[in-house]
Amino acid sequence: MNLQQIETFVAVAETGSFSKAAMLSDTAQPALSRQVRALEMELRETLLIRTGRGVTLTEAGRRLLEHSHAILQHVAQAKEDLGCERNEPVGRIVVGLPPSLARRLTLPLIDAFSRQMPKARVAIVEGLSMQMAEWLASGRMDLGLVYSPEPHPHIETTPVLQERLCLVGSACALHGRSSLGFEDLSAFPLIMPQYGQIFRKLMEAQARLSQVKLNVVWEVSSVPAILDLVRGGYGYAALTRSALEGHELGEQLVVAPIESPAVMINLCLAQSAKRKTTPLVRCTASVLHRLTTQVCESVSAVPAG
Repeated sequence: MNLQQIETFVAVAETGSFSKAAMLSDTAQPALSRQVRALEMELRETLLIRTGRGVTLTEAGRRLLEHSHAILQHVAQAKEDLGCERNEPVGRIVVGLPPSLARRLTLPLIDAFSRQMPKARVAIVEGLSMQMAEWLASGRMDLGLVYSPEPHPHIETTPVLQERLCLVGSACALHGRSSLGFEDLSAFPLIMPQYGQIFRKLMEAQARLSQVKLNVVWEVSSVPAILDLVRGGYGYAALTRSALEGHELGEQLVVAPIESPAVMINLCLAQSAKRKTTPLVRCTASVLHRLTTQVCESVSAVPAG
């Protein structure tokens, strides 16, 4: 067993796919398969089961993943401890991105690492804000972009952008309206994430304050799936403009900002308070802040703070 095999196993397990892991690591997929197979042969255990949609972990794979996170974290801390003496970003860092921004930030983030931090490694995971808050608090993740995080003693946050939620739906039904009052939302069948997700929590909180009853007809967390349902005429969605970037709306859909009152959402850079701030953490945070501002500057987002 060696570190390369463990890193490969973690990458495949966290992305749920050999092809995604190969793309992120810029390594040929057969090479990753050989690394995992060698690990399975040495441990005499099946770690991953291939499916039509990717891979799933076996019970042995789940146990090894826990050990692997600890192993890689200890190795990264050793490198960082030595690198701190030279004020140099070295080691491994785990960065979490929300689904609405992951596709646009992954490539420029890896490009920045290859050019500015060649002695460091980054692992990118995708998750909803609640998941990433748990990963940060437990120390499984070092840095992440989180929407409107709740205060937590083990998480430190820095505001990056502030956006308003907009109603996305049929151009005919919205009648070319440039904006929409919050009280008008009761007339629209809504497709929203499940209870507990940040967009849903903000909408429900404002509905209680405004004494508006929201008509939630479908609960879906995936932005692409939500937009597919909106295009199919199953309802309307409350999303930010940055979440819509990269998705083709077509002429049949329009975006109307929700006003009176507006529902604002903050995108924050969050990091684990359990780990000391190393040169790698500082440099990654700076790069991530800059890239996020750049990719969102074309939409109606404004710098926070």
